Amino acid sequence: MEDHFFEKVYDIAKQIPYGRVTSYGAIAKALGTARSARMVGWAMSASHNREDVPAHRVVNRIGILTGKHHFQGTNLMQQLLESEGIEVVDNQIVDFEKVFWEPEVSEL
Repeated sequence: MEDHFFEKVYDIAKQIPYGRVTSYGAIAKALGTARSARMVGWAMSASHNREDVPAHRVVNRIGILTGKHHFQGTNLMQQLLESEGIEVVDNQIVDFEKVFWEPEVSEL
């Protein structure tokens, strides 16, 4: 069950456009499991060996880089976001609303 859920999370994460971000909760909502944002976080932290999953583009609901400790190097998550043109100050995305991407709600 968990592996299946994680794969669905990864499928949505792969759709996040370059230079945009989404939140754990938005992915959970898109999967029809709005209360499972924490499980989405677990999926993102479990994806560190998967180069096809842009986990750096998934942040908390107010744009804070809460998953940054799962990336090798002290500021790798921030560096990856900045390389895509996203400004980060004090571990929070500047103009979060402008770069936020809302995934489409899918039917399970």
